[in-house]
Amino acid sequence: MAAKNRSKTLAWIAWAIVIIVIVADQASKIWVKTHFYIGEDVEITPWFHLHFVQNNGMAFGMDFLNKYILTVMRLGLFGFLVWYIRRLCQRATVPVGYMVCIALIAAGAFGNIIDCVFYGEIFSNPYPPETAGFVSWGNGYGGILQGLVVDMLYFPLFSFTWPDWIPVVGGNVFSFFDPVFNIADVAISTGMIAIVIFYFKLMERSLDDEKPHKDTAD
Repeated sequence: MAAKNRSKTLAWIAWAIVIIVIVADQASKIWVKTHFYIGEDVEITPWFHLHFVQNNGMAFGMDFLNKYILTVMRLGLFGFLVWYIRRLCQRATVPVGYMVCIALIAAGAFGNIIDCVFYGEIFSNPYPPETAGFVSWGNGYGGILQGLVVDMLYFPLFSFTWPDWIPVVGGNVFSFFDPVFNIADVAISTGMIAIVIFYFKLMERSLDDEKPHKDTAD
């Protein structure tokens, strides 16, 4: 009975995290998209800005994969993570922290999937200084799977100019941290970093348990 109750607790924790992250992610994206024009920057503090940009959907604004391939890969990842969470919920010995990490990654993946799959169909995408708005299905800026992911979190922690005497970069301005990202990216990164630091061996062992083992008894 104790094991069954703990499995239910793990399931509640996992799906609660998924729902909370997705709601927070989408609420922030929709608010920024409908109140900011593309490229608009609002300084909250010198080291934290709200800066509205859009991209094809890779974490932190990176862009080197085909849009459709990226969306299909993300859908596949989310499907696998849902299956994996359900398997983990059946194991009462799984650490709560590990379940939290997997749930964060799943939630982040799905948060960006929503942008990619639906935003092109339901949003306009006007030129600055106009802001976007909802439109009827099919009258948006792109088709299904052609939506752009909304990013807005920008942390320019510090910057400096390289001395002129340094080859190649001399005279250029270096800024840290330049990528603009969203809550979904934060969830994915937090989950992955925590797994690498605290649970990597556990994940290897857990995935190995799912593989069919050859019967050595002949």
